[in-house]
Amino acid sequence: MSFIDSLCCLFKRKTPTLSPPPTGFGMRERFVQCMGRQDLYRIAYTEWGDPDNPKVVVCAHGLTRNGRDFDILARALSDEFRVVCPDIVGRGRSDWIESKSDYSFSTYVSDMVTLIARTGAEQVDWVGTSMGGIIGMMLAGYANTPIRRMVLNDVGPLITAEALRRIAKYIGKDISFPSLEAAEEYMRQIGSAFGPLTDEQWQHLTTHSMRETEKGLVFAYDPRLGDVFHQLPIVFDVGVWSDYEKVRCPVLAIRGAESDLLKRETWLEMAKRGPKAKLIEFQEIGHAPMLMADDQIAAIRAFLQAPPEEKPGDEASA
Repeated sequence: MSFIDSLCCLFKRKTPTLSPPPTGFGMRERFVQCMGRQDLYRIAYTEWGDPDNPKVVVCAHGLTRNGRDFDILARALSDEFRVVCPDIVGRGRSDWIESKSDYSFSTYVSDMVTLIARTGAEQVDWVGTSMGGIIGMMLAGYANTPIRRMVLNDVGPLITAEALRRIAKYIGKDISFPSLEAAEEYMRQIGSAFGPLTDEQWQHLTTHSMRETEKGLVFAYDPRLGDVFHQLPIVFDVGVWSDYEKVRCPVLAIRGAESDLLKRETWLEMAKRGPKAKLIEFQEIGHAPMLMADDQIAAIRAFLQAPPEEKPGDEASA
């Protein structure tokens, strides 16, 4: 019995069920060893689809999330792609780093290079939500990057101080829950901007966001990830336009219409600078679309399937 199954039995709740993948290849849980400046550690990842398929999509999650956020998207794409969803170090089933200063984008990019090498693919497509999108932007800006196409989910080259202050209010807090029901209630509060999710989707997100400890259920990430948010007052927006403008692959920039992290003016500017992203916006959603809805999945599939000669197009709205 898996850890998640044990959790659900303990709290008398059914494991969230997902429909079977469109291929005969279900989800596989794997690890790859990575090397930081001072530590060796393991990165956990899930893999969907034919393990021999050279068409690989890497899905990278947000700051305190994990790769299981992409289960629904990965299952849907697995008929055509091998989909790899890592838990960035310090999150999910991945190891924590002893030296907390190594929780940095340079570490994350290096780890993803190792992961991509593990897949054996010469090129990959990238789907990055929030932090995962920044990792993708940085990696896609290198010469000889393996990234062929990139989806940036509610993140761009300017991160607002407003959003950073909101994140600082909850990241790294010492919070525990007596049950999955209590954890889900809290998840629905802090994740209200995710959009109109079903009960089963909320259960799925909550179940895979938790780990069991002696004091109850806690979020499945190293609380020291929040140290950088609490060291100094957050006053200014953070800009990484120089990284974005180095990107040469086609980009789809997804925005939640009510996002406080990706402002509309930044999103529109992304279509004019650097890779000149194709834009799509989803209504009644803030930060960030969870990529579980049919229209969100369809938009990503269409972008990944577009022929090489297709250039980024005009703004769209959904």
